[in-house]
Amino acid sequence: QVQLVESGGGLVQAGGSLRLSCVASGSIFSINHMGWYRQAPGKQRELVAEITSSGSTTYADSAKGRFTISRDNAKNMVYLQMNSLKPEDTGVYYCNAEILPRWYTASRNYWGQGTQVTVSS
Repeated sequence: QVQLVESGGGLVQAGGSLRLSCVASGSIFSINHMGWYRQAPGKQRELVAEITSSGSTTYADSAKGRFTISRDNAKNMVYLQMNSLKPEDTGVYYCNAEILPRWYTASRNYWGQGTQVTVSS
């Protein structure tokens, strides 16, 4: 009943920008942290950026200074603004959120289906 849906991926040249969006929908009571992960071909999924419900942020070293994560709690949305993109940023970007669904007593971890980001050199 709860799902995450990403949008905003695509093909961009090195040095360009993209903005990813993710919306959480369904029977949601509250959302704790929200974040973005990346999985490059042949590599494990890794954290790119994360934001708590109060707005505290964490970034991977590779994202610091170039990416900005933000969220709109009223809309249950999280965003990732990616600037100065590099070919090594290429991968499938997944939205992640810890959500307490209505009628549940414990939060659960949810993933989106992923959106492809390709940065050409």
